[in-house]
Amino acid sequence: MDRRTFLATTAAVCPMLVPPIEGAPYSDLPKYRKVTSHSKPANWKDGMPGRYPASVVRVAAENSIDTTTEKINVPVVHDMIAKGMSELTGLRDPRDAWRSFFEPSDVVGIKVNCSGAPLVMSSPEVVADIVQNLVAVGVKASNIWVYERFPDQMATVDYAKYLPAGVNVDGIEKTRQSILGYDPKTYVEVDFFGEDDTRSMLVRHVSERFTKIINVPNMKDHGASGVTGCLKNIAYGNHSNVARSHQFSKTNTLSFIGTLASMEPLRSKVVLNVMDGMRGVWHGGPFLHEKKFRFYPKEMMFGTDPVAMDRLLLDVVEAKRKAESAISVWERSDKYVRKGFENDPNANNFVREPGHIEFAGNLGLGTYDFAKIKTKAFRL
Repeated sequence: MDRRTFLATTAAVCPMLVPPIEGAPYSDLPKYRKVTSHSKPANWKDGMPGRYPASVVRVAAENSIDTTTEKINVPVVHDMIAKGMSELTGLRDPRDAWRSFFEPSDVVGIKVNCSGAPLVMSSPEVVADIVQNLVAVGVKASNIWVYERFPDQMATVDYAKYLPAGVNVDGIEKTRQSILGYDPKTYVEVDFFGEDDTRSMLVRHVSERFTKIINVPNMKDHGASGVTGCLKNIAYGNHSNVARSHQFSKTNTLSFIGTLASMEPLRSKVVLNVMDGMRGVWHGGPFLHEKKFRFYPKEMMFGTDPVAMDRLLLDVVEAKRKAESAISVWERSDKYVRKGFENDPNANNFVREPGHIEFAGNLGLGTYDFAKIKTKAFRL
């Protein structure tokens, strides 16, 4: 297969510290209280922004998916992942690249995104290749957990039939709003609008079971946060009671996403992000209400810095919206806010907050400044 480079550019309780961000409407932020007994391990080199801050590898392949049949080309996806991991780490052998992150003793959580399933989700073929690489470097199948908050969404994908025997597939909320899968001792507390339940608890697997996490988000628009990428999949996908942040047209996604993602031990355990861009959503996300809003970036991103990756995702979604003559992902005027946004690309259900990515960067989760992000991109 021909490879050519097509682009290369360079229980503690602590109050939330709000970072100043120039030109942003941050004068009236909620007051957050983070409660956790966990802290960053001494001499720990992993965790966001990780080993490769401000670095993103992009790998594209035109024949990675057949847009007519929706069939993913498994050998091509395998080559994309191998290339991405080798280029990210600088190690020629992909097995060495995976081995540099994971040890046989690790218990690895793979956080998928199934909110748009079965039409847009973390592709089971991508997840299967990640699992195969983990097994190849000695991680036991029984120590690998593919997980998401809602089992009914996961069921539409049926990950288990793609995975080796022994790999765990788990939906956290066995019934909606059940708190049994969450850690009551590890949470973010905030009162947004006088709601009864003001706590968002961390997934129990994260605080008690996993030693490391691989984040596998999609390339998706989001009506409230602007995009759903690495940060939102990490933050909202690992906590309970999060939809309350966007109950009304003016949301709290701006600050809530970064606050949740910065929680320990979540922050320290997310060591790798593999963004699945086989399919994407350019309007109406995170769900896919109309097939016409699906698109096919046919690329994957690899990195340890979720802020840098999401900064590039903003441009992917914005370019597609511009091509479709839709309002900008940066459009925050109230005049575009109305119900029915799912079917109208020139309407929003909320005031979008793509600034959540810069906010997370100011919390130390990664690099937002495009000029400082080092990108290596390849086409297979």
